[in-house]
Amino acid sequence: MSILRDNLNLGPGELRRQIKSGFVMAAGVFNGISAIQAERAGFSSLYLSGSGVAACMGLPDLSFTTMTEVVQEAGRITDVTRSPLIVDADTGFGEPINVTRTVRQIEKAGASALHIEDQQLPKKCGHLSGKKLVPESEMVMKIKAAVAARRNDAFMIIARTDSRSVMGVEDAIRRSNLYLESGADMIFTEALESEDEFSKFAREVRGDLLANMTEFGKSPLMSADKLREIGYRAVIFPLTAFRVSLQATLHAYEELFSKGTQKSLMKSMMTRNDFYDVIGYHDYEREDNELSGVEDE
Repeated sequence: MSILRDNLNLGPGELRRQIKSGFVMAAGVFNGISAIQAERAGFSSLYLSGSGVAACMGLPDLSFTTMTEVVQEAGRITDVTRSPLIVDADTGFGEPINVTRTVRQIEKAGASALHIEDQQLPKKCGHLSGKKLVPESEMVMKIKAAVAARRNDAFMIIARTDSRSVMGVEDAIRRSNLYLESGADMIFTEALESEDEFSKFAREVRGDLLANMTEFGKSPLMSADKLREIGYRAVIFPLTAFRVSLQATLHAYEELFSKGTQKSLMKSMMTRNDFYDVIGYHDYEREDNELSGVEDE
């Protein structure tokens, strides 16, 4: 058995299969090790947040990150996981011609889907005020460019609309249907503000819907079961694990600084052996020995 070969990502066909057969619950991951942990916990779909990429660099979600940085992180994740990965591509990193390259690069990195949004640059987190939208005609051009650019028809183009917070629910529904007519495979309904609004979208948008269950935002926290019940086909939890890890990291540094020793933290740590198990250390070591002709002792 080769860990280097057996970790091959299942690709966009698997994501479409999951959507068609039921419901996708995608864990927000922010690097390779978090993605491995998500799979070990049982998740079969993953999500890479643009905000998460920026945050790991110590930056806010204000269009600071580049397409190349997002592509590189996506590739690091797909290199060590099998589950399909959905990637946040912000506004597509430019005009329709830039969207073309963004799609090809993210697809080449092994992702199964991306989403682009209808905000003006510099974009903001979807749950903050002060967002501005591009004309819907511009977003339509980006969607068409994205659809035409993909090499594999199974690769999914997800259109996100931020219109709810700017123009209201009815405009967001109208834009969603227009984006579907323009070729989008799924609609990402951002920053809806009540369960009734989620239900209204499910009734009036004529296509598959993805919900964003991010914390401390405008949307109520609804369970995956509830979203599926009202008609959604997918949900993402973009930064849940990241926020938990930040709090744990801060606590560890504070304890270490104040006490000058890590002894009080030992019970909350993953052991060396468990960590090696997560990353497959001994599998890599065994394969290295096999390839080198060295027998295990």
